[in-house]
Amino acid sequence: MNYETTVRSELSEPYPSEALEGGQRPARGWRKWIAAGVVVLFAGALLAYFLTQGGEAGGVGAGDDASQQPAITVVAPGQTTVAGTINATGTLAARREMPVGVVGEGGRVVSVPVEAGQWVRQGQVLAVIDRSVQVQQAQSSAAQIEVARSDARLAQSNLDRALQLVERGFISKADVDRLTATRDAAAARVKVAEAQYRELLARNARLNILAPASGLLLTRNVEPGQTVSGSSPALFTIARGGEMELLAEVGEAELAQLSTGVAASVRPVGTEKDFAGQVWQLAPVIDAQRRQGTARIALPYAPELRPGGFATATIRSGTVVAPVLPESAILSDDEGSYVYVVGRDNKVERRRVETGLVSAEGIAVTEGLTGRERVVLRAGGFLSPGETIRPVLAKAGS
Repeated sequence: MNYETTVRSELSEPYPSEALEGGQRPARGWRKWIAAGVVVLFAGALLAYFLTQGGEAGGVGAGDDASQQPAITVVAPGQTTVAGTINATGTLAARREMPVGVVGEGGRVVSVPVEAGQWVRQGQVLAVIDRSVQVQQAQSSAAQIEVARSDARLAQSNLDRALQLVERGFISKADVDRLTATRDAAAARVKVAEAQYRELLARNARLNILAPASGLLLTRNVEPGQTVSGSSPALFTIARGGEMELLAEVGEAELAQLSTGVAASVRPVGTEKDFAGQVWQLAPVIDAQRRQGTARIALPYAPELRPGGFATATIRSGTVVAPVLPESAILSDDEGSYVYVVGRDNKVERRRVETGLVSAEGIAVTEGLTGRERVVLRAGGFLSPGETIRPVLAKAGS
C-alpha cells in the first residue's frame, strides 16, 4: 500500500477500526452538542430580547391606556353673586279700569262731547241726555214751593192775630192751639216742596254722564240719538290716571320667587323700546289647568302702551351668592337635577343639586355644591358613575 492509498483511507474512515465495538462506528456526538448549544444560546438571547421589549411595550401600553381615556371638559364654578331674572309674557291693560254708564233714568242722548283717546278730568261731561220733560217738572216743583210758602205766611198771620185777641178773651186757648198747628203744618209743607224740588234738580243733573275721575278715555260706546237707560252697558271706559299694567303669566315655581315691589322691564310687541315697571300684585291663586299665576306689573302712561296689546317682561327675582353653572352642566331625570363631579382617581360621581335663579351667566346651584368641585361641563349624558376620565379644566369664558 502506497502513501496515497493510506491518506484516502484515513480521510474516508476518520475513526480507527480499533475504536469500533461490535463492528459499529462511533456516533458523531460532539457536533450535535455544538449545534444544540448554539440553538440554546440563540433561543435564550431571543427570549431575553422579547422579555425586555415586552416589558417596555407593557409600559408604553399602560401609558396608551391612560391616553385612551376620554378627555372631558370640567369647570370649577366657585361662588358668584347672581341677579336672577324671570322672562314672562302677557297682555297690557289699564291698571284701574273704570266703566262709566247711565246713573239716572236715562233717555235720548243729545250730545257726546268727548272722543276715545282723550284725557278727561273728574266731573267733566261725557254725554248729555235730553231733559226737556224733567225741566218742566222742576219748574212745577218750584211753583209748589211758592204755594207752600204763601200758605205758611197766611197761617203765621192768623196765629199772630189770634194771640192778640186771646188776651181780650175773644179767642179761646183751644183756637190758639189749632192755629199754631196750622202754621207748623204749612211750614212743613214748604220744606217738603223744597226737598222735592232739589230732588228733581239732582235727577236732572244725573242726566249728564260725568267722568268719575281724571284719566285716559279708552272707549266710547254711545252716539247722539241713542236711547240709554240704567240697564244699558257701560258707555265709556276710563283708565284712571292713565296708569297701565302688564298681566304677566308666570309659572307657579317662578311666581314663588317673586315679591311685590321688584323691578321689571316691559317691551310691547312692535316696538324696540323698554318701559320700566314694578310688580305691584301677585296672583293669590294658580290656574289649575295651566299651572300659572299672574304677576301684575304697574306701568306709567305711554302712547306705546295700549290695553289689549301683547308684551314681554323681564322681571328681577332678587340676588343670591352660589355656584353658577351653564345649562349644559346640569342634567335631570325622574329623581331631580344632578351634575357629574370628578372625584378621586378622576372617577366621575353623580351629585344631586338644587337649582335657583336663572341669569345670563347661567343657573345658580343653591344646594349640592360648594363651588370648589370639578364639574363636568358638557357630555354628562354620555357618562356613567364610576367611569374614569381625563379631566380638562375649562378656560375662563369658555
